Amino acid sequence: MRVRPTSDRLRETLFNVVAPRIAGARFLDLCAGTGAIGIEALSRGAAHTIFVDRSRKSCALIEANVALCRIADEQAEIYNTEAADFLRQAVSWKMTTWDIIFYDPPYKDDPIPLLELIAVQQGQLLSEEGIVIVEHHHKLELPEVIGKLEKTRVLKQGDSSLSFFT
Repeated sequence: MRVRPTSDRLRETLFNVVAPRIAGARFLDLCAGTGAIGIEALSRGAAHTIFVDRSRKSCALIEANVALCRIADEQAEIYNTEAADFLRQAVSWKMTTWDIIFYDPPYKDDPIPLLELIAVQQGQLLSEEGIVIVEHHHKLELPEVIGKLEKTRVLKQGDSSLSFFT
């Protein structure tokens, strides 16, 4: 498997930033890989996490990790699909909005089309006070504004960056 897990240090930085938002949050982990970010969100008080990954192997790994961490079934859902397809279905199914959307695509993938999709459907995907966080290669500069999403912060660590959009 070609999974690039978020480093422990970057994950700690991420959760230090979102700490005030995490309690009771609805968390969406796109391109979830091992599920470490979504599981960490649950361990820090998120109410519910949806994990999305296109790889069946990753979804099986997430399922095993969720079970290993003894996370209740009602706290976690796992979807084996493309991130964009999941978001389109979420709008048509009138799923809940999320308080925190974490998106960690493979570095070779352009994250902007998915951010544009979130921006267009913002009120149907992202809660009013919600935040979108994108993990990407540090050399990739994301635009300051994408639709209604505005970049509020960038944190760089090693080869990775986290861009925060509200």
